[in-house]
Amino acid sequence: MKQCNNVSSFTEPPSALYTVLTNQNDIMLHLYNTRTKQKEPFSPLHDHNVGLYTCGPTVYNYAHIGNLRTYVFEDILRRTLKYHGYDVTHVMNITDVGHLTDDGDQGEDKMEKGAAREGKTAWEISDYYTKMFKEDMKALNILEPTIWCKATDHIPEQIAQVQTLIDKGHTYETSDGIYFDTTTIDDYGKLANLKNQDLEAGTRVDMGEKKNPHDFALWKFNKPGEKRQMEWEAFGKKGFPGWHIECSAMATKYLGNQFDIHCGGIDHIPVHHTNEIAQAESANGVKPWVKFWMHGEFLLTGSEKMAKSEGNFLRMQSLLDKHIDPLAYRYFLLQTHYRKQLTFSWEALDGAIAGLERLKRLVANIPDHAPGDPHVREEFLKAIKDDLNTPEALAVFWTELKNNRIDRDMAIEFDKILGLKLHEVKKETIEIPEEVQALLDERKVARTKKNWSESDRLRDEIATLGFTVKDTDEGQEIQK
Repeated sequence: MKQCNNVSSFTEPPSALYTVLTNQNDIMLHLYNTRTKQKEPFSPLHDHNVGLYTCGPTVYNYAHIGNLRTYVFEDILRRTLKYHGYDVTHVMNITDVGHLTDDGDQGEDKMEKGAAREGKTAWEISDYYTKMFKEDMKALNILEPTIWCKATDHIPEQIAQVQTLIDKGHTYETSDGIYFDTTTIDDYGKLANLKNQDLEAGTRVDMGEKKNPHDFALWKFNKPGEKRQMEWEAFGKKGFPGWHIECSAMATKYLGNQFDIHCGGIDHIPVHHTNEIAQAESANGVKPWVKFWMHGEFLLTGSEKMAKSEGNFLRMQSLLDKHIDPLAYRYFLLQTHYRKQLTFSWEALDGAIAGLERLKRLVANIPDHAPGDPHVREEFLKAIKDDLNTPEALAVFWTELKNNRIDRDMAIEFDKILGLKLHEVKKETIEIPEEVQALLDERKVARTKKNWSESDRLRDEIATLGFTVKDTDEGQEIQK
């Protein structure tokens, strides 16, 4: 895998040029910034160029559909930025080393654990689950990042950043690694407000040789006599990087000492992203390292978050095995704001499947004469610009489709953000014989008079001629 220049190869809708429309500047894009705990107007650091970093998968197992919720939210963000004319450099990491089973720097490396579980090498595990993750992304119509970056391809950059931190006096060494000393900075934990969470040594954190509860590993040394599949010579010993150093080193390499947006799941706030900030700002000397931090909420099963560690996860293949269109799951996610918890159930997904099919039918059957009302575009974009409010945007879309105020071009334009592949929907053409049309007209009159028995009789008679009738809010729908 190349370290850079791995540009997106996924196809986009025909003529999907993301240009700034003149009426889009009336309302600025506002995004919720975890760093400041409020919604703020977004403007990039460098003209129309946006640097975006999203935490990618740890490739020791399949991604579950809860993980994929975060990637869909990030895809909506990227599509929104592109729609508004920004040139987005999107970097996503692949964690293939250093992520321990315990965020407190204890336990096995997840890659080594995955290799032992399946009787394969850690490199084989990495390659396989990276491939599976990319297939999941493609199934959900998630745009590939501009740059993929694997942790194992960037060991020199990580070693260099650790050395910088050593040189600046932010570290200390123990028998098992090099640790970041969080007392050397006065704003550690600002992203998660950890200042108000005074931890006592030994109560919630296994201290080992750490000096302070929040201190974390930058580089781990092999245990005496240990031979790992993934190890490198650095700082006088064999070892491997800590989980957090990879992201700060790679993001800095590709996006610079300061960039626009960093995304991930909400569970990354108190440990992973907090430690990324401490490392990067201490090494680079620039604050804030990232202008906007954005986080997606959990997908729940019952009252619990979906997680591999809890053993309650479903993967994309679980949906495919049931012959469910992955885009129905994407549609299911878009019905809830990314910052709200969402409970998964098969019943709710069934509703999303039906909803997406109906949406496709409405788009397919948009009348040729339907006007594209510019006010509809304004309302749709107003919702999207309000911190990616996809539920409200979908509500506008649905309402105005029913009111025949959206033409096909506008529907496809909106889908540049929603990503439901509505440009692939084909107009249904059904030739209705005169005899069937006459029965439909009779049935319409019967329903107007609330003569339900006559309506049912006519429906059955239509069925004997090879057509089925469904009653919708828009009237009678006929299918052959």
